[in-house]
Amino acid sequence: MDALGQYSMLAMVTAAVIYLFAVFAHAAEWATARGAVAVVSTTKRRVPVLVGGAPQDDGVDVVADPVSDAEAPAEPESAKVRTNLFGRIGIALTTVALASQILAVVLRGLAADRLPWGNMYEFTSSSLIFVVLAYLVMAIRFEQRWLGLPVAMLSTIGLGLAVTVFYVDVAPLVPSLHSAWFLFHILAAVVAGAAFTLGGLSAILYLLRRRAEATGVVRGYLAKVPSAEKLDRFTYVTAAFAFPLFTFVIAAGAIWAQYAWGRYWGWDPKETWSLVTWAIYAAYLHARSTAGWKGKPAAIIAIVGAVSFWWNFVGINLLVSGLHSYAK
Repeated sequence: MDALGQYSMLAMVTAAVIYLFAVFAHAAEWATARGAVAVVSTTKRRVPVLVGGAPQDDGVDVVADPVSDAEAPAEPESAKVRTNLFGRIGIALTTVALASQILAVVLRGLAADRLPWGNMYEFTSSSLIFVVLAYLVMAIRFEQRWLGLPVAMLSTIGLGLAVTVFYVDVAPLVPSLHSAWFLFHILAAVVAGAAFTLGGLSAILYLLRRRAEATGVVRGYLAKVPSAEKLDRFTYVTAAFAFPLFTFVIAAGAIWAQYAWGRYWGWDPKETWSLVTWAIYAAYLHARSTAGWKGKPAAIIAIVGAVSFWWNFVGINLLVSGLHSYAK
């Protein structure tokens, strides 16, 4: 490993450690918010279901949004101060970790004299940048830091696996990767993967928040996250944004396969599982737009879709042999 490769590895390990400290900060943020309470109206209202493009009377029941802060029991001011302090520390640490991660990826690219997207180590470290960057925009620009703990945990685990399990020395690209479609295919994949991941994390929080809302009173840090209905909508928006990108990923991959292997589609394990992931999100979006699916069933499908995306990248590469095995 040359000097640039060594500095890249050092920066990546540093980023993983700082993300771990961000996990501790956000965990403290959640812990100090244990006194927070949000009273939720348990009165249900009917939401029309779209059937054949027209709203029908037999809709679905959803829990109303939380009542205003003035109607909810007051949280001690000292607890609010501590919660906000730990939250700001978590954001600051995450920002520093992201800078170190970006530096590591740039140095890796310079060391390899190519785009650093040629194997699992490089793809994982690059794709997590987009996840964290999207979260920081939400947290800093729109003051929405409710994804802080899951994003920091995901980044810690992801980079931990990258530097310990996925790592490979700097090497030239294999011949099949020398194509202009390499850039388009991978860039669209990392952006779509980031959106799918944020949507999956939001769906998990939705299930937790929905269960708490069913009691009429939401306690602890869950009282500070958006209502279940808003989380459900956020999950949908991320899937709707990422799905066309992922469709392009598959199409670009097929064109790339024709260039590299002389066929557009060959039912390679990775190609097949990409189609499975696409079908899951197609079913999710179709059910949302035509059958009015919301709530728990839709959230479960979104979580399954996110797991399927990462299984396609991690599990298929590690456990199944195929034409994409070079990505190990």
